[in-house]
Amino acid sequence: MAPPVPATGAATVRDREGGAGLADPLLAYGSGATKETSAADGKYWVAADDADRRALEECAGEDGRPLLFRSYRLRGAILHPYRALIFVRLIALLLFFVWRIRHNKSDVMWFWTMSVAGDAWFGFSWLLNQLPKFNPVKTIPDLAALRRHYDLPNGASKLPGIDVFVTTADPVDEPVLYTMNSILSILAADYPVDRLACYVSDDSGALVLYEALVEVAKFATVWVPFCRRHCIEPRAPESYFELEASPLTGRAPEEFVNDYKRVKMEYDDFRARLDSLSDTIRKRSDVYNSTRASEGDARVTWMANGTQWPGTWIDPTEDHRKGHHAGIVKVVVDHPSQGLRDGPDADAENKCNIGATGACLPMLVYVSREKNPTYDHNKKAGALNAQLRASALLSNAQFIINFDCDHYINNSQALRAAVCFMLDQRKGDITAFVQFPQRFNNVDPTDRYGNHNRVFFDGTMLALNGMQGPSYLGTGCMFRRIALYGIDPPHCRPGNLTAKSNKYGKSTLLIDSVSKAIEEERLTTPPPLDGTFLTEMGMVVAASYDKGTEWGKGVGYIYDIATEDIVTGFRIHGKGWRSMYCTMEHDAFYGTAPINLTERLHQIVRWSGGSLEMFFSRNNPLIGGHQLQLLQRVSYLNMTVYPVTSLFILLYALCPVMWFIPDEIQIQRPFTKYVVYLIGIVLMIHIIGWLEIKWSGVTWLDYWRNEQFFIVGSTSAYPVAVLHMAKKLLTKKGIYFRVTSKQTTADTNDKFADLYEMRWTPMLIPTVFVLVANIGAIGVAMGKALVYMGVWTGAKKTHAALGLLFNVWIMVLLYPFALAIIGRWAKRPIILVLLLPAVFVVVAVIYVALHILLANIIPI
Repeated sequence: MAPPVPATGAATVRDREGGAGLADPLLAYGSGATKETSAADGKYWVAADDADRRALEECAGEDGRPLLFRSYRLRGAILHPYRALIFVRLIALLLFFVWRIRHNKSDVMWFWTMSVAGDAWFGFSWLLNQLPKFNPVKTIPDLAALRRHYDLPNGASKLPGIDVFVTTADPVDEPVLYTMNSILSILAADYPVDRLACYVSDDSGALVLYEALVEVAKFATVWVPFCRRHCIEPRAPESYFELEASPLTGRAPEEFVNDYKRVKMEYDDFRARLDSLSDTIRKRSDVYNSTRASEGDARVTWMANGTQWPGTWIDPTEDHRKGHHAGIVKVVVDHPSQGLRDGPDADAENKCNIGATGACLPMLVYVSREKNPTYDHNKKAGALNAQLRASALLSNAQFIINFDCDHYINNSQALRAAVCFMLDQRKGDITAFVQFPQRFNNVDPTDRYGNHNRVFFDGTMLALNGMQGPSYLGTGCMFRRIALYGIDPPHCRPGNLTAKSNKYGKSTLLIDSVSKAIEEERLTTPPPLDGTFLTEMGMVVAASYDKGTEWGKGVGYIYDIATEDIVTGFRIHGKGWRSMYCTMEHDAFYGTAPINLTERLHQIVRWSGGSLEMFFSRNNPLIGGHQLQLLQRVSYLNMTVYPVTSLFILLYALCPVMWFIPDEIQIQRPFTKYVVYLIGIVLMIHIIGWLEIKWSGVTWLDYWRNEQFFIVGSTSAYPVAVLHMAKKLLTKKGIYFRVTSKQTTADTNDKFADLYEMRWTPMLIPTVFVLVANIGAIGVAMGKALVYMGVWTGAKKTHAALGLLFNVWIMVLLYPFALAIIGRWAKRPIILVLLLPAVFVVVAVIYVALHILLANIIPI
C-alpha cells in the first residue's frame, strides 16, 4: 500500500498566521464567518449572536475577552411547525386517552387496564423526551479568534493548562494497543506542550501497562514531530496508517515519503514490542526469581530496572493481585521544563527532532490507585477521583478532559475547540463542562445495533444547548476543575471561600492546590518529587482517602451508581453551572463500540441500570439540584426513568400470542377506531422525527436504527436493568459493573467478525420469545385466513388485517435481532428475507393441516 500523504486539513503548527484547513473546519475566514457557516446559516439555522458581536465591536472589547464561539438557532420556518406538531400530538394523546377511558370495553379487562396504563406511560415518557427539545441551539467554536488572542507572535501561548485523564481497567478486555494509540494522539495534539499533561489510570495495577507507557514515550519522540511537521490527521498512528490515501500539503512529497517510511518502520517495531511485553516481563521475572528467590518464596514480578513491581504480579499473592495492591504514581515523561524523570533513555536523535520540528512532549504520568478488599473502590468514578487528586498535586490545570482508553483524538484541534467555550466572554465563567458527541470508527456500515446513536448525540444533546446544556456522557468531556470540586459558579459563590479537610481530605498539598484552583492559579512547573511530596502523593491515591470526606458525594465524580457520568453532570448543573455542546465538522474524537450484540446489550444494561439507580438516590431529578432550570430537570428525569418504558413495550410485543387463541380477542372496542387512532399517533411521532432529522442532520438510516435497537433493548437489556434495580431496592446490592470487552474475534480477514458471532445470554430469552411468537402469529394468521376467509365478516377481516399489520411492524423492528440469530449467514441479508416468508408458509400449512385433522374434535 502506498503511504498516505498528510492531510490538508491539519494546517495548525506551521500555518499560525491565519491559514486554515479541513481539520480546522471552524477557523474563521477574513470576514469572520466560519467555514461551517454555510451549513449552519443556511436552510435550517440562522445566526443568533449578531447582537452580542455588535455590542462587542461598539465597546471595542473593553474587558479584553473575545467572543470565541458562534451561536445558531433554528429558523422559524422549521421551528414553529416543529413546536406546533408537538403541541398537536400532546392534544391528540389527551383526547385518545379520554376516548379509551370512556370506551372501557374489552374482551380481557385486566389487559385493557394494563394497556391504558402503558399508553399513559408512553405519552408521559414521550413528553419528557420532547419538551427539552423545544429550543435547539447550535454552538460552533471560533478557533481563529482563539489563536489571535491567545497565541503570541514569539510562539508562546496564553492558553490555560489542561490535564487529560485516560482510564483503563483491564489490559485484556481493553487491549493495550488501543490505550497506547489514545495516549499518542493526546501527546501529539495541537496544544502547547508545557500546558498539557496526560494521566493514565490503570485499575488493574499491571506492569505491562506501565512498560507500554515507557515504550510510548520512546516512540512519541518520533511520532509527535512527524505529526507536527506534516500536519498529520488523525494523530493516532494505528488509525493513520490504515488510511488508503490523503490529500497533499504544500510540502515536497519526497520529504514526506522519507519521513513516512521511517515512522512506519518505527511504529511496526513499537507494535512488536507491545505485543511481546507480557512475554518479556514474564521471562525477566523468571530470571530474577531463579537467581534471587529461595524455594517457597513468592514469584515476584520485576521491573526493567531490577526492582519489584508494587502492583499486580503475574503470579498473584495476597498484596499483589487484582483488587489488592499498593498505590502507584510514576512520572513517565516529565514537564518539558524538567526533562525525563522515570521515563526512557531515548537516543539523542529521537529525543530531538525529525527535521526541524522539536519533539518536546507533554507530561505523561502513570497512576494506579491503591486497591484493598476492605474498601469500596467505586468503579470508574473512584479511578477518576484518584487521577483528579494526583493531577492536583503535579500540574493542577484549570481544565480537565477525560477519555475512555479506546477513544483517541481524531481532530488535533479538539482541545482548543473546547477551550473556546470556557474562555468566551459571554458564558465562559459559568460553563462547567464542554461535551463532545461520541463517534466510532469500527461500526459496521449499516450500523446494525445503533452504535452511532446519532439521534441522541446530534439531536437530543444539541437541543439541550438551548437550556443549561448537555449532560456529561462519560468520555470526551472537558471540565472546569473547580466545578468538579463542588464549587459554585461565580454568581452563586460566597466570598473568601476556603478549602477544608473534612471536604477534601487530610492532604495539605491537595487542600492548598484546591485553594489555588479557586483563585485560578496554575503551576508553571511541577514541584520537586521529594520525600514529603511522595508521601502526600501516596496518600491521595490510597484506598481509604475518600473515607470521611465529600469525595464521591459533593466533590469529584459521584459514587454509588453504576454510571457516574449522568449523576456527576446533574450535580454540577444543580449548582447553577451550565454546559456546552461542541460539534466539529471534522469529528473531534473517535472510539471503539461493541459491535457484538451481547456486548452491546451488556453495555446498555449498565447504562440503563445506572440511570434507574440515580432515580432512586438522593440525586433524584424530582428533588435534587436546587439551581436546575425546569426543562433541564425534565431532561434529567427522562434520562433516569426511560428503562421503565420497556415493560409496557414488552407487554405489547407479546400481543401476537392472541392469534393462537381460537376466538377473536379485542383489547379495545371499537377495535378499528382504536387501531386507527394508534396509527395516527405513531405517524405523528415520525413526522416530528422527520423534522428533527432535518435540523439535526442525521439520516433516515440513523433514525430507523435507533427505533429498531430501542425495541431490541426493550425486550432484553432494559427489563433486565429494571429487575436489577428491583433487586437492589430489596437487597441493597448495586448494578454489577462489567467492563465492555473491546477484544475482537480472531479473524484477521474480517473487520466485522464480531458482528456475526452470536453469544447467547439469558437476557435474550424474552426477545427470542417475542420473535418466535410474532413469526408464529403471522403464520397462524395466514392459516386462519385460508380456513375462515369465506365465513369471516367484513369487520373480522378488517380486524385481522390491522392485527397482522402490527405483527409485521414488530417483525420489521426486530430485523437486526433476526440477523444476529442467523450468524454469518447475515452477511447476505437476502437469506433472511427469503427465509422468513418460507417459515410463515410452513406455519400456515401446519395450522391448516391441524385444523383439518382436529376439526371434528376441537374448534381451531
